[in-house]
Amino acid sequence: MADLLTDAEFNQFRKIIYDASGITFSETNRSILDSRLKERLREKNIEKVQDYYALITSDQGEFKTFLDSITTNLTRFFRNQPHFDALINYVIPHLIEEKKATGDRKIRIWSAGCSTGEEPYTIAMLLKDKLPAPYTFEIIASDISLKSLMVGQQGFYADSRIAGIPQNYLATYFNKGEGGYQVKPDLMKTIRFDYHNLRNDSGSRNLDIVFCRNVLIYFDEAAQKATIDRFWASMAKHSYLFIGHSESLFGMDTKFEFLKTQWACLYEKKE
Repeated sequence: MADLLTDAEFNQFRKIIYDASGITFSETNRSILDSRLKERLREKNIEKVQDYYALITSDQGEFKTFLDSITTNLTRFFRNQPHFDALINYVIPHLIEEKKATGDRKIRIWSAGCSTGEEPYTIAMLLKDKLPAPYTFEIIASDISLKSLMVGQQGFYADSRIAGIPQNYLATYFNKGEGGYQVKPDLMKTIRFDYHNLRNDSGSRNLDIVFCRNVLIYFDEAAQKATIDRFWASMAKHSYLFIGHSESLFGMDTKFEFLKTQWACLYEKKE
């Protein structure tokens, strides 16, 4: 098995990761990169780090698998409840009020960096329950991890993963199966899971709401700014952005306005 990464190899790998995804590895999280790299070397039965580097630069499929392996997919249903309180009590009423004038009856949402799907399914349950007729919604859920997207698409969550879901929602939107719960088809069809690298333009436009929580912390300032600018381009003239509670756009040259509601803080696009 290969030795630990040399400084030169560490710089080589973190550059290709950054160029492809915007994810930044520093000395403080170097050990994570090292351990994930070891796993891939074992999996592919490769001894030398440079041989694996040659593989990921020539095999796009393996490179995607490698990027998948280095991302942290920590999530849960109803994570950071105040954000969802602000969504239901502030954002949705304001959007509905505006849409009355335009005749547009659909609310478009992007869950960026959705991991294994708990966030988009949480949003979908809330909107199914709270959104008044005749309004409808659609959710795009994207991630750089194909493995995580597969979990979201399948919509099956082990018993240990459903903590936080209110009992009435569990009964309404899930079927109990062996060892876990399956999201019902009616809820599943409101979400489209899609592979997307935030380094690139998603192609989406006129989105009313974007959730991108606990993703920007993995980017440096330049990658954060580029990502936020791409969000701006994808969003409707009046729309809302949710980022992680430990993240901030403070000090960033952005056109988003800070918005403090009685439930949570978020950002607003007003043109």
